[in-house]
Amino acid sequence: MESRIATVNRVTKETDISCRLNIDGTGKTEIDTGIGFFDHMLKGFARHGLFDLTLICKGDLEVDSHHTIEDCGIVLGEAIRQALGDKKAIRRYGSSILPMDETLMLCAVDLSGRPYLVFDSSYTVPRIGGMDTEMVREFFYAVSYSAGMNLHIRQLSGINNHHIAEGTFKAFGKALDMATMIEDRLQGDVWSTKGVL
Repeated sequence: MESRIATVNRVTKETDISCRLNIDGTGKTEIDTGIGFFDHMLKGFARHGLFDLTLICKGDLEVDSHHTIEDCGIVLGEAIRQALGDKKAIRRYGSSILPMDETLMLCAVDLSGRPYLVFDSSYTVPRIGGMDTEMVREFFYAVSYSAGMNLHIRQLSGINNHHIAEGTFKAFGKALDMATMIEDRLQGDVWSTKGVL
């Protein structure tokens, strides 16, 4: 099997981001976005998805966290798309129901090439650490559209905002890991009646 690794660099007037993603990794990370809580979330995503992820971002945090988090989502989504290439023999679908204390998060992924986000989760505080909680949805919106994936995130229970956010990122890692696994029975074909994803 060819290595499924992508390197993406993106520079704008608002952010300067470099990213390297290995789909078939072991969960090693080097992450520095300037937002400690966001770094923590990305490390959880990579560790629980067993992705090797390097993501370094210099953003305009003097404005707020928006550009940094959204642009990191764009870059990560692009890295996922590039690393998967023609998506031959991947399982395509993945899902996880992940508990974290009182919180229970559901995440389902379809690597169909058709972007769509359904996000049903809520927060009772405006920020966790240096991260605006409204940016959780914006991050996953950016990932889904840049990667070309159908992504559903649903909060089944939960009252602690940290647990809700962390459960979301970990569930996404587990679901994406499942969707990117190789299915030997496909014998190198794509899992679609169309013949392409």
